[in-house]
Amino acid sequence: MAAVEPKAELATIYRRLAEAEEAHVAFWRHRLEQAGARLPRLHPGWRAKVLIWAARRLGAASVLPTVAAQEAQDQGNYDDQKEAQDTRLPDEERSHARLLTRMAVGSHEGRWDGSAYARIEGRHGAGGGNALRAAVLGANDGLVSTLSLVMGVAGAQFSSGAVAAAGLAGMLAGACSMAMGEWVSVQSSREMYAHQIAAEAEELAQVPEEEQTELSLIYQAKGFSAEEANTIAARVIRNPDTALDTLTREELGINPDDLGGSARLAAVTSFLVFVVGALLPVLPLLVLHGSGAVLGSALASALGLFLIGAGISVFTGRGLWFSGLRQLVIGAAAAAVTYGAGWAVERWLGA
Repeated sequence: MAAVEPKAELATIYRRLAEAEEAHVAFWRHRLEQAGARLPRLHPGWRAKVLIWAARRLGAASVLPTVAAQEAQDQGNYDDQKEAQDTRLPDEERSHARLLTRMAVGSHEGRWDGSAYARIEGRHGAGGGNALRAAVLGANDGLVSTLSLVMGVAGAQFSSGAVAAAGLAGMLAGACSMAMGEWVSVQSSREMYAHQIAAEAEELAQVPEEEQTELSLIYQAKGFSAEEANTIAARVIRNPDTALDTLTREELGINPDDLGGSARLAAVTSFLVFVVGALLPVLPLLVLHGSGAVLGSALASALGLFLIGAGISVFTGRGLWFSGLRQLVIGAAAAAVTYGAGWAVERWLGA
């Protein structure tokens, strides 16, 4: 993560965390040697390899929420270990978890400015919507919904052309629906944020004294004395641009440089992710015929469901086989329900 992080201050933090973890490894290696135990061969597991692959291609921020969540989950591992008593290991693990959680929140909100770095550096200088998870779940939506539709049509009317047409239509309809929903959601948020910022700018121009008072109260809530808060607020309010930026961040909780991201990018990404998942049940229908097409669609979907479940285990920390099989069972149950519904409707209408 340090190697691929473009911001030097964040790369430094990642590097310090890595050095601290290496120190933990050295501690346990020494204890094992003292006990006469055979030292295990250390190598990254499959979950770590997936995160490394993602970090190298998508950047450190793409895996930061997952790493932070895993660190938070494991922060109490040393609490009951006798060997770790009277050492810094328990406190360091909790400190690492707090630090990574704060970094993940700051990265998500786009607030990596000097003050954010200073807060983190001050806490740890001496030694809580995840893109990867959303992509996996979006592909899962595309796979399960399209598979269910295909199985429903197959149960009602066993025709290769009808099933393939239903699969393609379901894939495109679902992808367009997802894209439109994401665009509307993000664009609405952007417009709402822009309206709030405009209202704040108007208030700043009409009643700057009230805005200065509000800013002073915000700083007092952060722990500054009344005198210190008044001084800072008075200094900030002198520059209208700086004052608006500060009030937008501190009072409204909005990052004016981002406003929730790009609606177009969100729409395109949602469309593509849904299509990737939906292609698994659809592609066999386009190259096979008869019962083989439906069987191929089911088998390809089963493989995809297992792989998606395995991918989800990267974020949850659960076992690969457990997560994969659980996802397979859930998807198969959904397909069975729609197949049964299609079969029942065909028998009822046919009668």
